[in-house]
Amino acid sequence: MKVSVNFDNCASTGACTQMCPEVFEIRKDGFLYILNENPGPELRESVIAAEEICPTGAITIEQ
Repeated sequence: MKVSVNFDNCASTGACTQMCPEVFEIRKDGFLYILNENPGPELRESVIAAEEICPTGAITIEQ
């Protein structure tokens, strides 16, 4: 799977970082970073949960 973020839409609320900290991180500068654009199948459920909880719909998952 491939994870991408539309950073123009991202509000950096941190919801995704709570759902999947292995993939998403908000740094001291207040911006979201993708730590792993191609997470393994063991993170599938938490990445999908992060996509679903994103209030702006900025996260996209390609299977």
